[in-house]
Amino acid sequence: MEHTRRCAITVADLGEFGIIARIVGRLPQPPAVLLGPGDDAAVLAAPGGRVVVTTDLLLEGRHFRRDWSSAYDVGRKAAAQNLADIAAMGAEPTALFVGLGLPGDLPVEWLDDLTAGFRDECTPVGAGVAGGDISRSDRLVLGVTALGTLDGRPPVTRAGARPGDLLAVTGRLGHAAAGLALLQSGHPAPLPSLVDAHRRPRPPYASGPEAARLGATAMADVSDGLVQDVGHIASASGVRVEIDAAAFPVPDDLTEAGSLTGADPVRWILTGGDDHALVATFPAAPPAGWLTVGRVVEGEGVRVSGYDEVEGGWDHFR
Repeated sequence: MEHTRRCAITVADLGEFGIIARIVGRLPQPPAVLLGPGDDAAVLAAPGGRVVVTTDLLLEGRHFRRDWSSAYDVGRKAAAQNLADIAAMGAEPTALFVGLGLPGDLPVEWLDDLTAGFRDECTPVGAGVAGGDISRSDRLVLGVTALGTLDGRPPVTRAGARPGDLLAVTGRLGHAAAGLALLQSGHPAPLPSLVDAHRRPRPPYASGPEAARLGATAMADVSDGLVQDVGHIASASGVRVEIDAAAFPVPDDLTEAGSLTGADPVRWILTGGDDHALVATFPAAPPAGWLTVGRVVEGEGVRVSGYDEVEGGWDHFR
């Protein structure tokens, strides 16, 4: 009996315009996109008269690994880290633009799952992929640009913290770093929730605009580690920020992961990136859902109680 082997369709089989048509056909457009993919440029509504813009570059082997993360995970994470930056300015996300560098032998199924990841991360916050570009590449590359609207409000920058303000955080901290450590150590099975946190962050998107409306003086997305990102606020604002390490509850799964890998879970909370929590300063008690973890004083830099020195945080060239 003759046996036939099924061959996976690759992106090279589809060609550039076939790839574009396949992606566009799977992505709904939100109301803010007046003209989406298909022309020389997209057209978006900007009701407040100002547009917030951020961009990120993701390289296979540097920012994600296909043996650790599914295509769907990569799409969710790539969208999340950009949408979180928009929220950290106090803005509402409206659209993403995605540049893709694709190896010719990449299965179309992987591309479909990546597209689904972008769709499912964007749709709940009212955003969508409004355009982008595609090129052949030796390895996978994603360039993502996110746009947002302030709806007439001023942006919340890193430069507004003042002595007397309280420092507060919302969202998960240390989970993604713990998940990465488990993958690197070969112990991912006992704590799948932490590994999932590394693969697919859960930024508190709504908390950014809410904090802006309720008087946040400075805010940042915790992408490179809390101490490092608070350091950016301290530098931009010309102040010193004191963090109380004892203010952070340490979940049981972080404690267990620390035991498995020989790490201090509090250091994951202080220096771990990729959770995309939000950190902000407030002139009074923060809103519900935010945890007060420190204060702003005169001076410069960041001090963490109980730690003489806290090294870590993400640096592409370290």
